[in-house]
Amino acid sequence: MTLFSTPFGFTSTASEVLADVDLSGQRAIITGATSGIGLETARALAAAGADVVLGVRRLDAGRQIAAEIAVSAGNPAVTAALLDVADLESVRDFVSGVGNKPVHMLVNNAGIMALPELSRTKEGREMQFATNFLGHFALTLGLHPALAAAGGARVVLVSSSGHLLSPVVFDDLDFRFRPYDPWTSYGQSKSAVALLGVGVTQRWRDDGIVGNALNPGAIATGLQKHTGGLKTPVHQRKSTEQGAATSVLLAGSPLLDGIGGRYFEDCTQSPVVTERPTDFSGGVAPYALDPDNAARLWNVGLAFAGLTR
Repeated sequence: MTLFSTPFGFTSTASEVLADVDLSGQRAIITGATSGIGLETARALAAAGADVVLGVRRLDAGRQIAAEIAVSAGNPAVTAALLDVADLESVRDFVSGVGNKPVHMLVNNAGIMALPELSRTKEGREMQFATNFLGHFALTLGLHPALAAAGGARVVLVSSSGHLLSPVVFDDLDFRFRPYDPWTSYGQSKSAVALLGVGVTQRWRDDGIVGNALNPGAIATGLQKHTGGLKTPVHQRKSTEQGAATSVLLAGSPLLDGIGGRYFEDCTQSPVVTERPTDFSGGVAPYALDPDNAARLWNVGLAFAGLTR
């Protein structure tokens, strides 16, 4: 299969990707949008004219950031709503509050990395899997009617090169048998994130909805608070504006119309690799795009989230 490419690349910024794009009349929801690449994604989509809803854990801070984006982007249609993706009740409340109008772009950006100790949600799910995948799965399914109503919607899944550390281990998702390892847990959760893009496209393409996953690259943000900072060589690191470029490409660029079920980095579809690279060169593991894995994970997500469709 020929890999999908664009005129943009490693050094492109979110604003450059959307420089000639008009998103007026379209609505975007972004999780984890109060800092890092989520904030830059929100800023770029708002600057292109989209109505933007920030899903935030701290509503006061979220409202302040929404106001700042509205001013910097010259777009008053930026709001914040309470959302904790690790809490399924919070996800349901968020959907009830914002899902009454069409959603053209859903950017599942929030995430945590390498929690040093095993932690579980109140439902007993391992925290990285619950935050990075399960809460976003429930959010995406809850917003299905709003996405379908858009008449052409995109679900953007922020994965990571960390997915190369582990496939989804279906027989022990919550580390009930394996010794907990922060990076194996993170890798599993980010493989699950990538598979959600495949599953969305498999099931919802006829509804006009496609999903794609991405690796934003190495960006210094609060995500590394448990890791001692970035280990990636300096010349392979990105600014937050560069890190958000692939997210906004998948969310808002007309170049991606009808494209789904793929994995991107540096604004280009990633090649499949057969073993984990040691030089930070990227690529996507075959298990993170496997349609059978995606179908199995979808059913697991339904069971874990207490959903029926």
